[in-house]
Amino acid sequence: MSTGTDPSQAPSGQEVELAISGMTCASCASRIERKLGKLDGVTATVNYATEKAKVAHPADMDPQRLLEQVESAGYTATLPRQARAAVPSAGDGEAAESTQPLRQRLLVSAVLSVPVIVLAMVPAWQFTYWQWISLTLASPVVVWGAWPFHRAAWTNLRHGATTMDTLVSMGVSAAFGWSLYALLFGTAGKPGMTHAFEFSVERGSGTGSLYLEVAAGVTTFLLAGRYFEARAKRRSGAALRALLELGAKEVAVLRDGREQRIPTEQLAVGDRFVVRPGEKIATDGVVEEGSSAVDTSMLTGESVPVEVQHGDSVVGATINAGGRLVVRATRVGSDTQLARMAKLVEDAQTGKARVQRLADRISAVFVPIVIALALGTLAWWLVIGAGATAAFTAAVAVLIIACPCALGLATPTALLVGTGRGAQLGILIKGPETLESTRRVDTVVLDKTGTVTTGRMELVEVQPAEGIDEFRTLALAGALESGSEHPIAQSIARGARERTGTLPAIEEFTNVEGLGVQGIVDGHAVLVGRASLLERWGLRLPEELATAERAIEQRGSTAVLVACDGEVSAVLAIADTVKPTSAEAVRGLRDLGLRPVLLTGDNETVARAIATQVGIDEVTAEVLPQDKVAVVERLQSEGRIVAMVGDGVNDAAALARADLGLAMGTGTDTAIEAGDLTLVRGDLRAAIDALRLSRRTLGTIKGNLFWAFAYNIAALPLAAAGLLNPMIAGAAMAFSSAFVVGNSLRLRGFRSTATGAPLPEVHAGGHPEHAPAHAR
Repeated sequence: MSTGTDPSQAPSGQEVELAISGMTCASCASRIERKLGKLDGVTATVNYATEKAKVAHPADMDPQRLLEQVESAGYTATLPRQARAAVPSAGDGEAAESTQPLRQRLLVSAVLSVPVIVLAMVPAWQFTYWQWISLTLASPVVVWGAWPFHRAAWTNLRHGATTMDTLVSMGVSAAFGWSLYALLFGTAGKPGMTHAFEFSVERGSGTGSLYLEVAAGVTTFLLAGRYFEARAKRRSGAALRALLELGAKEVAVLRDGREQRIPTEQLAVGDRFVVRPGEKIATDGVVEEGSSAVDTSMLTGESVPVEVQHGDSVVGATINAGGRLVVRATRVGSDTQLARMAKLVEDAQTGKARVQRLADRISAVFVPIVIALALGTLAWWLVIGAGATAAFTAAVAVLIIACPCALGLATPTALLVGTGRGAQLGILIKGPETLESTRRVDTVVLDKTGTVTTGRMELVEVQPAEGIDEFRTLALAGALESGSEHPIAQSIARGARERTGTLPAIEEFTNVEGLGVQGIVDGHAVLVGRASLLERWGLRLPEELATAERAIEQRGSTAVLVACDGEVSAVLAIADTVKPTSAEAVRGLRDLGLRPVLLTGDNETVARAIATQVGIDEVTAEVLPQDKVAVVERLQSEGRIVAMVGDGVNDAAALARADLGLAMGTGTDTAIEAGDLTLVRGDLRAAIDALRLSRRTLGTIKGNLFWAFAYNIAALPLAAAGLLNPMIAGAAMAFSSAFVVGNSLRLRGFRSTATGAPLPEVHAGGHPEHAPAHAR
């Protein structure tokens, strides 16, 4: 959606981001870029969808000159401090407020337009003075309802440009103006006047013809399109807000040896603060006291928590899953990793390849041709001496028939039906700009944790020693682990409960930091944890269990040892399990002609094991969030069109950078907002349906646009010849609109490839249980 020269290649200087308002189509972005580019040493990239401009300018240039240059092009701009102030705090209410005037304009116009259209199309209902009632109802629609189009057309005219707004404004004004002339000075205002229901093609003066339904209908249809577009655009900053919301709001800082709770933004570098189990770490820092397991999955995608102790670094917004920590802040505010990730998401959104509006592409050629044809028609009839009335009638007819009534329905109806059907199947499509990439995508990058896998650690295998009762040992281990809050412990307790039923009671329990747990269960002394915990008690692994432990770790799983009454009893395998439908989904993606790539922050061994299970050959593991973006960019530099499927904060920037971002609805708000499509189900097969439905919807939009223009173009010669009578114009317009709606409704028949998959509730708050765990 961005155009122009890459600011990164600009002359040395400064870079600033401006918030732009007043753009109505993608051609506006190009015009602003050209205008800014006229300043010496300035290069600009303007993003129509996010309404932002990234401008590189010489260091000695006053940014105020940039604002003045934008304003000279007919738009308004604000400096970054003003623009960014609202990003962290702006909520959906504020975003909705920005579309409220457009929504009111649409509703009022629709209420007033319906009776005007009905009266014009049904001669039997044309009572005495009906035409004056139509004029009364249509006037507010044409003047007030269509004001955004008139204003945009005037702005474009002042700067020597034409867009679809120009054609809409001219057509609506011509239809209304000629109707007003026919009512006041022609025969259309006579009592009892009706539009004769005949389809004869004959030349006439047009002084008895009314086009009020055209003026009101076109305005209402196009306002509907503009409103739905605005709704899709208004959430462009939601990914950043969701990302920033991840951070802790308050922190217990140590002042003079006492804890004092303060807002996180008041933290300074060097402050020492306390993080209790279950709390978010307030900012990036270094552990000074305590040890714990820290859940970093929201930022890194790592499926197991990382053990930290004195001297280890921790990252803000990660969760303390174990003991009490005292952390010294090393980075705050915009320097933190969370803030840098927010910047990554923002840069990725701004840097997306521009998706031009299809109607704007056509109108770039169509609008000037129609205007030239209307003027040529007027001149021709005047030259041959047909009279001013006949000449003006023919010229107005050209503008009216060219005015895109069906075009107002082409995109919104297909989008509404397609997105409605998608919602039934658990697929949420953000807007029309999402669809163009789906047809060209040839590579799909899949996040591992929460996308291909469940994102939750599970007990997958129990290997007892020879002569040991597997279920009795598992029950004792599960009972002891139920006393720990560690994610691995919880997965063992959950698995034991599922396999053995009720767990025995714990008599004594001790958590051994970083190693495991020990205690007495049902009269038995039980140890569960790492080999080093067992070695503390002088216990050695039998060869068979040592072999099983190595095999488990080679498969990428976490091995946990169990000892009972001084004897090593079993080794347990804990792993983030593959979703049952993931392998089928990968096959389906291949059938669509896509090349799957597994991308994860997890370790190489785990990633390879998962990839083998689901049938993926290409794996990139142990990557940080910024590295995920780099991988997507590398694939794009190879000429590939990349789709990214992910669910975590660590995926947000890559989702935004990819040509098409598909976010799992069971994931974080940040990932959902950064993606172009949201898959409500946690089923990767929904990605196949999303791509198929998006391609089908895009095809329908293109078909609608073709026929919307085809009807107009076919009738243009009749209009230019002065042979277009009002009923033919009205019928053609009604038929073209009905055809477009009917073509869109065919999308309701779209069927999912994944049958019988129930739709769960959308998870709005974060990962489903991640159960990240680290070998203790």
